[in-house]
Amino acid sequence: MFKKLIQVKLENYVKKYFKAHLEVKLVVVTGSVGKTSTKIAIATVLAERLRVRVHEGNHNAELSAPLAILGIEYPQSLKNPLTWLAIFRAAKLRISQPADVDVIIQEVGSDRIGQVAHAGTYLHPDIAVVTAVSPEHMEYFGSIDNVAREELAAANFSATAIINRDDIDGRYAQYLTNANINTYGLGASAEYYFVEDDFTLEDGYKGKFVAKDWDEAVEVKLRLLGDHSIRPAVAAGAVAIKLGLTADEVAKGLNKITAVSGRMNVMRGVENSTIIDDTYNSSPLAADSALKTLYSLLVPQRIAVLGSMNELGDSSAAEHQALGRLCDPNQLAWVITVGEEAEKYLAPAAKQQGCQVKSFKNALQAGAFVHQVLEPGAAVLFKGSQGGIYLEEAVKVILHATEEQDKLVRQSPSWLKRKSDFFSTF
Repeated sequence: MFKKLIQVKLENYVKKYFKAHLEVKLVVVTGSVGKTSTKIAIATVLAERLRVRVHEGNHNAELSAPLAILGIEYPQSLKNPLTWLAIFRAAKLRISQPADVDVIIQEVGSDRIGQVAHAGTYLHPDIAVVTAVSPEHMEYFGSIDNVAREELAAANFSATAIINRDDIDGRYAQYLTNANINTYGLGASAEYYFVEDDFTLEDGYKGKFVAKDWDEAVEVKLRLLGDHSIRPAVAAGAVAIKLGLTADEVAKGLNKITAVSGRMNVMRGVENSTIIDDTYNSSPLAADSALKTLYSLLVPQRIAVLGSMNELGDSSAAEHQALGRLCDPNQLAWVITVGEEAEKYLAPAAKQQGCQVKSFKNALQAGAFVHQVLEPGAAVLFKGSQGGIYLEEAVKVILHATEEQDKLVRQSPSWLKRKSDFFSTF
């Protein structure tokens, strides 16, 4: 009850803030995957002209989202009334003072039916970006159609929406009631898209950003890896155009986008190897995309370290098996799994494909094995969920320099303590 009262209070402060500051624009980002990368990409491009407020973490839940919008730090303790009184004072001050930003970019997450729609009871975004509809939290959603209804709800309570054409099936258009919608992606069927001209692992993609609003495309360089990493940049360009940035400003902003930690971040490993650090989380769509990106690299050896994908409910067995069937023995020297679901379902499917497979109970064991079989110049993909998988700790084992560890996800003292306790159980 106390938490609910706090939530209502915070949401009312958010409504009062936007009523007092009509000039401040709001962009919300929702979707099954890619929200944080998209949010940060949008912030990077908009910063070419506008003052931006964005929380770099995934503060997207009932209490954390209103606080992130207001630019107030999330408290360490939720039970101390004095802490909340201080937060309420800060919120009132934020409302009464002149706006210190031009645009707020807020991620809206959901792990059960109705959370995104609820955001529409206190938020009225200028733009909603919907990144994907794919299996997520299936123990709560039950079906992919429920996921689609949930994520697309943001498009319906926003003034305009920009939707990923590549990762949202057209049949879900039936859940849209907002006529003011544009699409983005990697093909010319979208109204905003990217055309690749060249790619190198060192410099990323060179190509053209195409927008329906412009007569000519602009040349850009995206220091990213993988098609699913390019799409957030395209979304960022689309949002920037909607908010009035020029072609020159959009191009400069796109050139500054880099990978977010734990999301297709390229790092240097021992033996002159290339590490693809995609350890923040994992889902069927994201894992599929990451694996295809690994296949595209021209290297002497490829290794896929695949952790269990959590929160898939009754679809877990089928989704892990499907990922295992995507493992190609002609492309991969090793498939290494971490976690029970991956060992039980993904590993046998990969073996049936003809892959060389090794399964481990935890990330530290997997990292040690990768170090053992790694060949010079190899590329290693690390892809897994956070709960009980923590593949960022496997990455540490083959990093070229320990100073690079700060670029990995979940490296705060509290996270390191939690992971130390977890690994000590083995």
